[in-house]
Amino acid sequence: MKPVRKAVLPVAGLGTRFLPATKAMPKEMLTVVDRPVLQYVVDEAREAGIEQFIFVTGRNKGVIEDHFDHAFELEDTLEKRGKTGPLEHLRRELPEAGNVSFTRQQAPLGLGHAVWCARHLVGDEPFALLLPDVIIKAERGCMAQMMDVYNEHGGNVIAVEEVPEESTDQYGVVEIDGSGDVFDVTGMVEKPKAGTAPSNLIITGRYILQPKIFGMLENQEKGAGGEIQITDSMLRLMQNEGFKGLRFNGTTYDCGSKIGFLGANVAFGLDRDDLGPQLRELAANLMK
Repeated sequence: MKPVRKAVLPVAGLGTRFLPATKAMPKEMLTVVDRPVLQYVVDEAREAGIEQFIFVTGRNKGVIEDHFDHAFELEDTLEKRGKTGPLEHLRRELPEAGNVSFTRQQAPLGLGHAVWCARHLVGDEPFALLLPDVIIKAERGCMAQMMDVYNEHGGNVIAVEEVPEESTDQYGVVEIDGSGDVFDVTGMVEKPKAGTAPSNLIITGRYILQPKIFGMLENQEKGAGGEIQITDSMLRLMQNEGFKGLRFNGTTYDCGSKIGFLGANVAFGLDRDDLGPQLRELAANLMK
């Protein structure tokens, strides 16, 4: 069983729900408190032991490449001004040379197509897929929890979470066999009609996938929204390979939605020793 060393992060989306803020700035670089949303996702992957990061980008995403590179002028200025704390923080978070790769998704053909664009960089080994809109607040990262499942069972792993049954028509829902926090996934349905969902467990945006998925994606016909959907290829792969579902410990914030983004800022802000007390006081005053 090969280890999971690489992560694919699809960052080519336009972020239209956050216009005009995302007119010139990638949505993945919007900040939750004082860190880009994308940095939280990368940190989660690094905690899980991921060594190489593959970003599938689009037009006007150059700032993402700059973020994961040295900023020589800034570092020089910080050093001259004696700001060793921020300088050390920047250098500590910088990936090692050669551990970050970028490839271009030249047309907006869906998540499945974005993952397929990374096929040559991933090669013939399992990989993690992390959707950069989703950040998960957890004592131990969601991907690290998934690695435990992978190391025990191998195959493919999907992170899932519960939602009210009346909300299942808004998500991709899994069909399962078993109980507890780890179980077999036997099917998936994208946004099922009300009352028809096979469970109330939705796909969160964290996956560990075997490289055979690339062969499925290469021949995958367009699905919902006229895009190449990775769920369609996972269903085909499921016919030959095992899929495990993990009901992880943590709270999800969908930063692709305005309310999820605001919720993340509040939750992570309240958790900060330097900001939490003032933020609680501010929130209390606003609620009067």
